[in-house]
Amino acid sequence: MHFGSDNVVGASAQVMQALVEANGAGPMASYGEDAIQARVKAELERIFERKIELFLLASGTAANGLALAALTPGWGEVFCHTDAHVMTDECGGPEFFTGGAKITPLAGLGGKLTPAALDAALSAPRRGIHSVKPTTLSLTNLTECGTRYSAKETAALTEVAKRHGLKVHLDGARFSNALVGGKESPADLTWRAGVDILCLGATKNGAMAAEAVIVFDPALAETLPYRRMRAGHLLSKGRFLSAQFEGWLKEGHWLDLARTANARAKRLAKGLAAAQRIRLAWKPDGNEVFAIMPITLEERLHKEGFRFYRWRQDALPLAERPKKGEVLCRLVCSFATRNEDIDALVASAARSR
Repeated sequence: MHFGSDNVVGASAQVMQALVEANGAGPMASYGEDAIQARVKAELERIFERKIELFLLASGTAANGLALAALTPGWGEVFCHTDAHVMTDECGGPEFFTGGAKITPLAGLGGKLTPAALDAALSAPRRGIHSVKPTTLSLTNLTECGTRYSAKETAALTEVAKRHGLKVHLDGARFSNALVGGKESPADLTWRAGVDILCLGATKNGAMAAEAVIVFDPALAETLPYRRMRAGHLLSKGRFLSAQFEGWLKEGHWLDLARTANARAKRLAKGLAAAQRIRLAWKPDGNEVFAIMPITLEERLHKEGFRFYRWRQDALPLAERPKKGEVLCRLVCSFATRNEDIDALVASAARSR
């Protein structure tokens, strides 16, 4: 019973069927020139309500790194949250792809940056060419704490960034979960709020391995074809990336998958919140639940076969952090998480011993 990540489950049946159909469709143009990708691009333009440049990849780390490289020179500076994936989980990938850009983390409660903190960092004195040049703001939605930036919150941050001359990247590994967690449109949460490049993740929400770099300003996409090729991330049989996206997007399937995952997380959060020895760190805005529990309970749940991970506590206010003998844990639901597994975990957590 695995609540460790939404990466542990397979692809949805609809995505797999799209792959089967693409495989049996006969010869197709290679290197992203297939007809399926053209249809995916048209569908994404409909969804985001504007023309885009599209680059498909199989890895979210590559998507983030290449997108940031398109916005950031080697002497540039990327600002992000302390817990951001590009800061903590990509083995220096963004620094590698940008040719050495500096990644500067900023603290923020609940995984979110604030306009005031960003403005303060950008207004700090610099020493001309002896300092790196601030060039990019990287946001994450859902955040690494499972919280959601609204369009208004995103726009407030991008306004500060643009005022200081920065471009804006959005890591959307769980963008679909953030989207269905509110009432704004995809356009509202991205380019209308000031985002320049979105990395739209499908892998965590029903695809096998499929990520999209969506560029809202064509001028920013000029180097990406070369960067992707040079990095070894241009698949010759690109149809198998575009087929995943076509199956994923068809008839709103991606949104249905995200709604299911979010609903499972709400069920889990409600059950855990009712347990006497557990408290939630944040209200879940998507498919992730963060719970503070006794270490003894965490250990017993692991012994009983429930899988989840401990998490960093820096984004919690000091007064709300785990006390002695407690630990902050992250539990993730997916479109394939079963209600019976959730109920079993909740029932076990509610037991006194």
